Amino acid sequence: MGINMSPQHTDDLPTVIPVFPLASALLLPRGELPLNIFEPRYLAMIEDAIRGDRMIGMVQPRREGTDTPSELHDVGCLGKITQFAETGDGRLMVTLTGISRFRVAEELTVLTPYRQCIAVYNEFSQDLNLEGRSEDMDRAGVLRTLRSFAEANRLKIDWKSIEQTPNEALVNALAMMSPFGPEEKQALLEALTLKARADVLIAITEIELARGNGPSTSLQ
Repeated sequence: MGINMSPQHTDDLPTVIPVFPLASALLLPRGELPLNIFEPRYLAMIEDAIRGDRMIGMVQPRREGTDTPSELHDVGCLGKITQFAETGDGRLMVTLTGISRFRVAEELTVLTPYRQCIAVYNEFSQDLNLEGRSEDMDRAGVLRTLRSFAEANRLKIDWKSIEQTPNEALVNALAMMSPFGPEEKQALLEALTLKARADVLIAITEIELARGNGPSTSLQ
């Protein structure tokens, strides 16, 4: 498969992938995730990916702030580097576009400074399906919850643009930009269908609103 072609089947996706363990970073199929790369091991990972198929996996670690590498969550999302730029201070500004979720079958022992794993995509084959992405989800519930969240956090929302946004783009953008913690982000990632993801997004937001002390970071 050429580097500029979109994969049509899970067989088109790489089995061995470099992984970027980053807590609270959520990438979903067809979503775009900007990354600021500065650690030497991840600079090496991006440079190697650019020389190859431009694909890396985003996976959340199971814990943060430890000196030893954390175990990875079982499910991550494969992304393709669709934009990158060098900065004057040695960093790389990268945009990943989500392709498909995967299950980590095994983490490999490697000589590279970054981690690699064997990825299995079969249970997420619908992520490559170009049809059926506007399934019967609770769009009204998503908009109602978003309005309540915006009012509670004094956010300004471009409602005209929101109303014109297709279901998948709306739910995925809200999920990826949401200020929720790692476990909530993982639940959004692992929701199998768009309808399920919308339901999880509504439930998590309603729980935060019911607590009366919503997330300190606003959607932006």
